[in-house]
Amino acid sequence: MDYTDKINPYNVPTRKLYTGAHVPAVGLGTFGSDKYGPDVIAEAVLGAAEAGFRHFDCAACYGNQKEVGASLAKAMRDVPREEFFITSKLWNDMHGYMNAMRSCEQTLEELGLEYLDLYLIHWPFPNFHPPGCPEDYHNPDARPYIHEEFMDTWRALEELVHMGKLKHIGTSNMSLVKLEMLLRDSDVRPAANEMELHPTFQQKMLFDFCQNEEILPIGYCPLGSPSRPARDRTPEDASDMEHPVVTAIARERGIHPAEVCIRWQATRGSVPIPFSVKPTQYLANIKAVMADPLTDEEMKRLETCECGNRLIKGQVFLWREGQNWRDLWDENGMIAT
Repeated sequence: MDYTDKINPYNVPTRKLYTGAHVPAVGLGTFGSDKYGPDVIAEAVLGAAEAGFRHFDCAACYGNQKEVGASLAKAMRDVPREEFFITSKLWNDMHGYMNAMRSCEQTLEELGLEYLDLYLIHWPFPNFHPPGCPEDYHNPDARPYIHEEFMDTWRALEELVHMGKLKHIGTSNMSLVKLEMLLRDSDVRPAANEMELHPTFQQKMLFDFCQNEEILPIGYCPLGSPSRPARDRTPEDASDMEHPVVTAIARERGIHPAEVCIRWQATRGSVPIPFSVKPTQYLANIKAVMADPLTDEEMKRLETCECGNRLIKGQVFLWREGQNWRDLWDENGMIAT
């Protein structure tokens, strides 16, 4: 693929993990939102690598790691492995010590890698949904968060760190109270927490906690996920790129509202992982984190966008009748049972 507008990857800013390792300050997500097949995602990964991306966010449940791995192998013919930062995630049906060990080995095989830079527990619940499931899907075997079971899974990840299979481990879709318990009981600290972050859903308390604990916040849905699956849509959802404050700043700067959303994360200190299969879009995303940060005044204006607009509510993971998706997120500081 011929790019006339490639990015020098050495000019892309980085964030530091508590180990001292550096993470490129923007990554390419590889979740196709049930809209794009594995081959399309793989082509985007190869194109993004050729354009200057070095950070890729993968997951077992995306169903495309084998194809993504083939693209990474091609990219690594010209770029050393150690210049890439590759993340993957343990899916919910593989919780437990032995399951986690097997699942990580399968992910490494699919991606064609000897190690992962970061491996996350995708959700803290052992409840799962099949690919492409409808919004009313319910797993009859679903159950609540059980800390002892979560720690059994975490012990496997710690062992994989000791084995050299994983450089860092972390969490995704965690609440503050669950993270506090993990920090209390873990031997290997979480290096990152992947969480939904965009101007209308800023998660300030959890975000600040992560930064204070040297847990890197990695922000998914940075643009408000306009292509998310139907199961993740509800009538009350707001659109970040149509928010008056976002569009006003975009107008004033002469940029697209998407760039405002990306720059908001970059200025704040999190790592956005926007998904796109279009070269013009993923090039714009990497350029956005390289641009001048937003001003203090602009960041103050964007604080007013916060309206609790959680888009990935996780309702398919609820474990009993009559529950609300808010039970998944421990909003009152208590873990629901």
